[in-house]
Amino acid sequence: MAAADHIAGDMTLADYTFPHARLRRRITSPDRTPLVLIACGSFSPITFLHLRMFEMAADYARFNTEFEVVGAYLSCVGDAYKKTGLVKAEHRVNMCSLAVAQSSWLSVDPWEALHEEYLETAKVLDHFHQEINVEMGGVETPAGRKQCKIALLAGADLIQTMSTPGVWDPKDIDYILKNFGAFIVERTGTDIDEALSTLQPYTPNIFVIQQLVQNDISSTKIRLFRRRDMSIRYLVPEPVVNYIEENNLYDEDGAASTSSDGKGGGKGRAPGESKGAPSNLPG
Repeated sequence: MAAADHIAGDMTLADYTFPHARLRRRITSPDRTPLVLIACGSFSPITFLHLRMFEMAADYARFNTEFEVVGAYLSCVGDAYKKTGLVKAEHRVNMCSLAVAQSSWLSVDPWEALHEEYLETAKVLDHFHQEINVEMGGVETPAGRKQCKIALLAGADLIQTMSTPGVWDPKDIDYILKNFGAFIVERTGTDIDEALSTLQPYTPNIFVIQQLVQNDISSTKIRLFRRRDMSIRYLVPEPVVNYIEENNLYDEDGAASTSSDGKGGGKGRAPGESKGAPSNLPG
């Protein structure tokens, strides 16, 4: 994990630097607008669906818009966000960093997670605008420097909560969808048309992405599998499986992650493998 992408247990905002190594600083087309995708969430833990959302959004932007993706970020909520199944921010940022380690364009920004207080999504998006468009001056194009469009990337369930009275502050919804916009990935069980019905004034700034290959993996299901001592392999990236096992995460009594060698997985099995699978030990 790159130093800018993960947080040690004693890291504070005073140690923070904005991670920009994977942010492309120039585009070659004068007609396209640089786009940076921001996924805010718990990521407890991060799953393959979270990662696929970025790839789907990049394809959508390429084929259906005038935007050109120059970077993308995962931003984990801080520990002040009291939600069932939320492990410490340190673990969640580290898992996200492991998940994107092999990516050439996905980054993890620990800024939100380092705050002791809860930060609204609008403030997080403002942070990215400040760092990328103000501090760094946007990106270079053949037509001169351009500011990046900072956009929220989320599942349809998030848009559904925006259309549900009392969940979001209407001022935040207006600010986010007017100033940033959102790329929304359809999810099983969410009626996207119903979710958008009360957000009609913002539809020009909301881009709906169809899942051509349906995927309903969720962090909630991963946590449930862990509690039931079931395999999570091939549902989350392998380094994340190992991290979960090594740190005994999402297991209320620690039994699912404990083995005779203290490394998880059980005798003769890799971390995360089903205990119903055959062991490779002799005999």
